Amino acid sequence: MKILSIIFIIIFIIFLGIIFLGWIFSAPVYRGPVSDHFDGKKFINPGGVPPMGFKDLFKWMRTRQRVEWKELKESDYGPPPAERVVGDSLVVTFVNHSTFLIQTQGLNILTDPVWSERASPVPFAGPKRMRPPGIRFEDLPKIDIILLTHNHYDHLDIKTMQKLSSAFSPKIYCPLGVGRYLERKGIFNISEMDWWDEIRIDSTLSLICTPAQHFSGRGMFDRDRTLWAGFALQTEKGSIYYSGDTGYGDFFKEIAQRISPIRLSFLPIGAYKPEWFMSPIHNSPEDAVRIHQILKSPKSIGMHFGTFPLADDGMEEPAAELRKVLEKEGIPEGEFIVLNLFPYICFSCKSKPRNHGF
Repeated sequence: MKILSIIFIIIFIIFLGIIFLGWIFSAPVYRGPVSDHFDGKKFINPGGVPPMGFKDLFKWMRTRQRVEWKELKESDYGPPPAERVVGDSLVVTFVNHSTFLIQTQGLNILTDPVWSERASPVPFAGPKRMRPPGIRFEDLPKIDIILLTHNHYDHLDIKTMQKLSSAFSPKIYCPLGVGRYLERKGIFNISEMDWWDEIRIDSTLSLICTPAQHFSGRGMFDRDRTLWAGFALQTEKGSIYYSGDTGYGDFFKEIAQRISPIRLSFLPIGAYKPEWFMSPIHNSPEDAVRIHQILKSPKSIGMHFGTFPLADDGMEEPAAELRKVLEKEGIPEGEFIVLNLFPYICFSCKSKPRNHGF
């Protein structure tokens, strides 16, 4: 009887510890008026598509078919980016996962910046980085704008955000509710945006917040309590569309209508297996190609693969599958590319950007 009591107490203490950590890690929640995608408490996907629940999560964890990832420790960093890219020239630097440096119109823009070793609330557990960032943090030019699509750890890396805020004091654009967490961590200069909000950046550039099909949360008690989104940077040469994390949905037809013409799209291709579990929240490469076609994007870049093992697809599997789908659809491989082997690409450059080595 005494042994059973001790076991019960230990289990109870562990349970309380898990609840406490879940509360500690949870982010502040959004409070605002009800809308077609906010019920007063939680945000809702376009068309009401729900992500899988805890029962499905446990099923996936029991039946996982893990594929081995090989850590690339010897990969070299790329050369430092140019300080600025002026005019209509557009230079894209792939850092890792969903992190890109976008340089155009004299602005340096970072998307979902992650330089940490793990996509996790703790430094000793959680998805580990399998390849180094494409460039050193210390080699970044002055960052003017950061686009944050949602608060998951592989997109909102708070240590990286604090370093960027301290070094550059950039303007930060994020979906509704995400700003409160940043401010709690001492990060300011934030504009929160709802789907289809538009903000004028300067006389030639504006930013539109676009819908996405995903979910949010950093702990146990903030699930879907802040918004998730994508962004479209509208320029005189067309929109630069960054989808953020998303599953496939008919809402992409509306996005195509409202932000066209599109110059360049960033679309996720990884963390899609098993598809019965991941498809509501993560594109497969086949989904990404469908979106590319709906958007009529002249050029798309794949992202969200090959850095953190988040699902059951392999390290290089999304890129390989993308090539198969492009061949099947008769789409030239150069129309939808991945930058894991060559981290820089230049569009409409009148001259070589300094330090890029084109």
